[in-house]
Amino acid sequence: MATPAVAAAPSARKGETYTDTKRRDDVRGANIASARSVADAVRTSLGPRGMDKMISSGDQEVIITNDGATILSRMSLLQPAARMLAELSRSQDAAAGDGTTTVVVIAGALLRRAQSLLAAGAHPTAAADSLHRLAARAVQVLEGMAIPIELTDRDSLVKSASTALNSKVVSQYSGLLAPLAVDAALSVVDPAHPELLDLRDIRIIKKLGGTVDDTELVRGLIFDKKASHAAGGPSRIENAKIAVIQFQISPPKTDIEQSVIVSDYAQMDRILREERNYILGMVKKIKASGCNVLLIQKSILRDAVTELSLHYLAKAKILVVKDVERDEIEFITKTLNCLPIANIEHFREDKLGYADVVEEVSAGDGKIVKITGIRDMGRTATVLVRGSNQLVIDEADRSLHDALCVIRCLVNKRFLIAGGGAPEIEMSMQLAAWSKELHGMESYCIKEFADALEVIPYTLAENAGLNPIAIVTELRNRHAKGEKNTGINVRKGQITNILEENVVQPLLVSTSAISLACECVRMILKIDDIVTVR
Repeated sequence: MATPAVAAAPSARKGETYTDTKRRDDVRGANIASARSVADAVRTSLGPRGMDKMISSGDQEVIITNDGATILSRMSLLQPAARMLAELSRSQDAAAGDGTTTVVVIAGALLRRAQSLLAAGAHPTAAADSLHRLAARAVQVLEGMAIPIELTDRDSLVKSASTALNSKVVSQYSGLLAPLAVDAALSVVDPAHPELLDLRDIRIIKKLGGTVDDTELVRGLIFDKKASHAAGGPSRIENAKIAVIQFQISPPKTDIEQSVIVSDYAQMDRILREERNYILGMVKKIKASGCNVLLIQKSILRDAVTELSLHYLAKAKILVVKDVERDEIEFITKTLNCLPIANIEHFREDKLGYADVVEEVSAGDGKIVKITGIRDMGRTATVLVRGSNQLVIDEADRSLHDALCVIRCLVNKRFLIAGGGAPEIEMSMQLAAWSKELHGMESYCIKEFADALEVIPYTLAENAGLNPIAIVTELRNRHAKGEKNTGINVRKGQITNILEENVVQPLLVSTSAISLACECVRMILKIDDIVTVR
């Protein structure tokens, strides 16, 4: 009987080594899968017809939004690569303020193509280097599509802000919020530094009651609190002289914790008399300066005011707004063009601000203090946001912030491009054509990544209930004919010239999105292991 032949294991040749890459591939695959799942979670909220997400936290707080940065910031993500996509969205929010969903969706599509490239045998470094070149070339394509604008062209600014608001929950109010955001932003731009816009100079006050239609831009100041009415203090002052004070109008306390025992009624009367005289002396000094409106900073050491001091201030016909937050003082003094007063001895008329009217008015279920007609007002603006419930107010606040960020983008880089998926299709086609001029693996990688950019028009069509394949095919056809501003009009459900439909966005939003997405994907591709430190 013949014995079966046993195949001998091939002996390794001299100088050859075997490297097991399974762990690296598994780590890279897990990272890509986790990041793609995050991108898929927010993909359905892209565009004007995107879905909203209801976010419920453990403390019963509920948020309804389709803002990518808000959704991802509230997600509890454990996998490090998934957290990188949440940070990517935050970076886009800081850089441009809009496009926070777009940047994550693009990153997810690039990762999907990268995964197929790696499966086909491409080296991660080759794919990462190709992404670097692709990002630089894509920015050049976008700049070739850009249309220069001036800040004096208010209509273009309003169109751009409206495009940002059209994808929000409060999109039906874009006709009100977009001009309001433009007026607020332009009112704080300093002519000496026209390229700078600091959004901290625009204060948004949220007040429950009414509807979003009642939202208004106030050329002045608003305090979300009522004036103090102890002893019948005034609630309206005309020709106001306003002081912002950072000291307490109350009896002083010792620096160390101690107690004073009073055993005699005469001593008790003397203490109370001294307290009255001390407070009365302070009120007389305030009144002598001509001040008739007092804004008092909240104190953490002792009560900023007492019932007795409020009584004397009311007798002196001084309107008092107490408990002003410390971080609001800079904005208030800049608006009133006055100086904060830290000590009663420094209380002088030259440190006061002046306004035509300071009054307490009703707003919703409460009252607010409004200061208007400020003399020599600083370059600031205040927006009073109204809404029927807290969810609507919060979303209106986030939407208004996005619109303001869009205006800031245009102040920093004064170029507009078409929206509606037009720039992504144009980039995809031009980059695919460029890849044919290249050689080797780089050409193959750039062709794959160029095709990934079609995910934006595909998703816009999908979320709008259109046929995405037919829409993207028609878009390619129109762009091949040279119609580079042709995009998806989701309201009409067809392809049109997006510029004529006033769907425009800042160049900075698109260039930032493609650059940040490519940078994030490159970083994920170059990770081959996860080291846990205890």
